[in-house]
Amino acid sequence: MGWLFLKALTVGLSVLGLFYPLVDFRSSEKSRGQKPNFVVILADDMGWGDLGANWAETKDTTNLDKMAMQGMRFVDFHAAASTCSPSRASLLTGRLGLRNGVTHNFAVTSVGGLPRNETTLAEVLRQAGYATGIIGKWHLGHHGYFHPNFRGFDYYFGIPYSNDMGCTDTPAYNHPPCPACPRRSGPSRTPDRDCYTDVALPLYENLAIVEQPVNLSSLARRYAEKATQFIQDASTSGRPFLLYVALAHMHVPLPRTQPAADPPGWRPYSAALREMDWLVGQIKDKVDHTAKENTFIWFTGDNGPWAQKCELAGSMGPFTGLWQTRQGGSPAKQTTWEGGHRVPALAYWPGRVPANVTSTALLSVLDIFPTIVALAQASLPSNRRFDGLDVSEVLFGQLQTGHKVLFHPNSGAAGEYGALQTVRLEHYKAFYVTGGARACDGRVGPEQRHELPLIFNLEDNLAEDVPLERGGHEYQAVLPEVRRALADVLQDIANDNISSVDYTQDPSATPCCDPHHTACRCLTT
Repeated sequence: MGWLFLKALTVGLSVLGLFYPLVDFRSSEKSRGQKPNFVVILADDMGWGDLGANWAETKDTTNLDKMAMQGMRFVDFHAAASTCSPSRASLLTGRLGLRNGVTHNFAVTSVGGLPRNETTLAEVLRQAGYATGIIGKWHLGHHGYFHPNFRGFDYYFGIPYSNDMGCTDTPAYNHPPCPACPRRSGPSRTPDRDCYTDVALPLYENLAIVEQPVNLSSLARRYAEKATQFIQDASTSGRPFLLYVALAHMHVPLPRTQPAADPPGWRPYSAALREMDWLVGQIKDKVDHTAKENTFIWFTGDNGPWAQKCELAGSMGPFTGLWQTRQGGSPAKQTTWEGGHRVPALAYWPGRVPANVTSTALLSVLDIFPTIVALAQASLPSNRRFDGLDVSEVLFGQLQTGHKVLFHPNSGAAGEYGALQTVRLEHYKAFYVTGGARACDGRVGPEQRHELPLIFNLEDNLAEDVPLERGGHEYQAVLPEVRRALADVLQDIANDNISSVDYTQDPSATPCCDPHHTACRCLTT
C-alpha cells in the first residue's frame, strides 16, 4: 500500500515538474573498486563507412579512430534490427523483437513502450549495486511507467524519441527542410509528411520536461556536460556505474554547426559527424581522467544510414547491396541488407581489451546485455531465453569467433515487422524476403519472397551483388543448415516467455509541458 502511494505521489509530482529521482552515489566498502564501470555509447543512423578507422575516405572521426587504435575494432558487428526502437529494445534486453515484443518504432502519441515484464540491463545492474544513468534518446515509451526512470535508470537527461519527432525553434538540416515551431495559435497548417509541427520536441531531466522545444544547436554540449558530470559523481563516490549514452547524431535533423553562409565544399553531414566525434571524445577523456583502469567503453550504432535523406545520410562503406539497388530502393536503414544493420563498433578498456586489434568475429548489439551482466558478476533474468552471447573472451583477445548464426528481422522495408526473414550463417547470408527502403530518388524496392532463399557468400561478395547459383554445390551445401537454424530459433521462440507491445496511439500521451501554449512551449531551466 505504501509502495503504491509512493508511486502515485511520484507521478503526480512529476506532472508538476517537482520530482526528480535521486541518484544515491553513496558507496559501500564491499562495492568499492571491485566491479567495473560501463559506458555504452549508441550512435543513431551512423553508417559503417562513417568511421575513419573502417573507411579511409572518412576523415571526421579523430577521437573514435584514436579509440580504435587504443582498443578493439569490430568489422562484422550488427544491430539487432535496422530501425530505432527495436534495436534499442534488443540492446537493453539481449532479446530479439519477436521475444521482447518491440518490432517497430513507437510514435509521439504511443501509449505503450518496452513491455514491463521485460527486464532491462539497467534494472539488472541497479540490483547489483550500480548507479545507472541514460543520456540521450530513449524511444522505448515515454508515457507513464514506460519512462526510463521506471525502467532501471536512476538518472535520465534527454529526448523521449527521435530528434525529428517534434518541431524546434532551431530547425536544423533535414531533407526535406522542416519549419520552426509555431509561436502562436492560428489556422492549422498542412505539414510535409516528414515534418512534425504540432508539438515541440521536449527535453527531459528525469520525469520533468525542462525545455520545450529543445535547442538542437546546444544539445551535444549539454549531453557532454551531463554525461561527464555523471561519470565524475559516480567515480568520486566509488560506486560502480552504468552510463548509456544514446546520441542524437547522426539522425536528422543535423545540427547547424556552421554560420548561415557556408564555405564552399562544406558538408553538413561531415560537420555533424565531427561534432558527434567531439562528444564521444569528451566522454572518453572524462573516463581516462577518473576511472580509466576500471571502465569499459563500448561504442556502436543502432542501424545503418537513412538513405532517403540523400546528402544528409552516412556511408555504408563497401556494403552497397547491389542486388537490391538494381531492383530499386535503398539497401540501408530499415532493410536486412548489410548496409542496414552492419554498424561500426569499438571496445575500449586499457589493460583488459588489447590495443590496436581488429576483430572479424560475428557479433551483435544483442551481445551487450549478457556480456556486461557477466562482467558485472550479476545474474541474467530467469525464465526467458536470450539471443545475445557473453563475448568477454572475444573482447579480451582469448577467442576469435562469435556467433555462428545471426537472424536479421524485418524493420519496415518488406514483409511482417520483426519476422526473421534473413539468416546469417558464418560467412553466408540467406534472404527469404527482399525489399528496399525509400531511396534518395524516392523509389521503394518491391517486396519479393523467395521460397528458395537468395544466398550470398559475404567472404567473396561484400556488396551482396550476385547470389549463389541455386543448383550449385555450394548453395546445396549451405541451404540445409540455413533451414535448420531458422526452424530451431522459431521453435525456441515459440517455447519462450514472449512479450507483446501496445502500439495504441492517444493524443493525451504526447509529452507536453504546457498544453495551453502553442506547441507546448516552456522553459524551466
